[in-house]
Amino acid sequence: MDKEKYLRWVASTRERRMRWWKEARFGMFIHWGLYSQLGRHEWVMNRERIPLEEYEKLADTWKPKERPAREWARLAKEAGMKYMVMTTKHHEGFCLWDTKQTDYNAVKRGPGRDLVREFVDACHEFGLKVGFYYSLMDWHHPDGARCAKDEVARRRFLDFTQGCVRELCSNYGKIDILWYDVSWPLEDADRWETYKMNTMVRELQPDIIINNRAKLDEDFGTPEERITPAEEGRAWESCMTFNGSWGYMPSAIDWRSAREVVQMLRTVTAGQGNLLLNIGPAPDGSVPPEAVERLTTVGKWVALNGEALYGQVDRAQGWMEWSPTGQWTLKGNVGYFWCDRWPGGELVIGGLHTRVRKVSYLATGQTVDFEQTEKRLVLKGLPAKNPDELVGICVFKVEFDGLPRQELGAGYVTLDEI
Repeated sequence: MDKEKYLRWVASTRERRMRWWKEARFGMFIHWGLYSQLGRHEWVMNRERIPLEEYEKLADTWKPKERPAREWARLAKEAGMKYMVMTTKHHEGFCLWDTKQTDYNAVKRGPGRDLVREFVDACHEFGLKVGFYYSLMDWHHPDGARCAKDEVARRRFLDFTQGCVRELCSNYGKIDILWYDVSWPLEDADRWETYKMNTMVRELQPDIIINNRAKLDEDFGTPEERITPAEEGRAWESCMTFNGSWGYMPSAIDWRSAREVVQMLRTVTAGQGNLLLNIGPAPDGSVPPEAVERLTTVGKWVALNGEALYGQVDRAQGWMEWSPTGQWTLKGNVGYFWCDRWPGGELVIGGLHTRVRKVSYLATGQTVDFEQTEKRLVLKGLPAKNPDELVGICVFKVEFDGLPRQELGAGYVTLDEI
């Protein structure tokens, strides 16, 4: 398939392939590898300049417990996540599956089993979509760096890379996401032969979605450690760490709170994006207790308020304004006001152009009394304290007569002057 035909096919099938993903909103990222044993960040081999022969010994000392992926999948399900993405090979070059491309893999070395297979089985058991992360950059492969300047080395390295990707897309049934990372040291898609590789992927997995980190835009963008909406019409997913490290790092103590995770969910939803939140399992595969505690709380909150984030949503930017007491997500004629700073007995929202028909607490369905004038919507008879005891974010479901529109601007003006 030539490039133009490939791009047309990808574009013509994207809406169908992406539908589930756009409605899923929330996924779990799993960074797990040899680096987990050292507990000093997933870049420890590079940052500490650990000699290759010393680092390789970690392949024989890694002894995970039995089927830890079931623990991850159970937690993801309880947290309200809809899909999982696991590092099948990170930059360190150690492969977590039964690959024929190298003996530096989990079956031939310490674990003695196919950890990717266990991950896929766990996803299926808990009804989660399956995503494979694959690092193009490889610190272990002898051609991983020299391929930039040596054509013979580049051919060998591309054969290795394409062989790995082929196995991942052939050996585990239906795969939903292919998540490339770090395209160093080759500078463009032609040098990586990305069109050729992704054509192969799509022939093997016609429903798969692919991210933008192999020098092609493909299906979705991947802002990292920031929530930055893409331009309207472009799918995007913010990948975020829980504590500043992707890999297991027990010294990292700045864990995001459950409240912050919920706020991130609101932000991605308002921008029609997704949140891929990472856990860094310990060497044995257990989830750090800080992540378990927070995701359990998030799951309880999402179980009550999931309507405000799951499914097809509309972009709030350009239609609704920020408020000191909270912000919006939108679905058609319904607005969801995520109140994260409780005002007391009354909540006032200014600048709404659309008539309100009904207001209720999303978590309980209980209706809320309100008055609406030309300039203000006043929710009345509210409790003194925020009724959401999980994270302190109460969602009001506001049903409008038409598409919601709010305009305030930076200055103090009346609606007639806008």
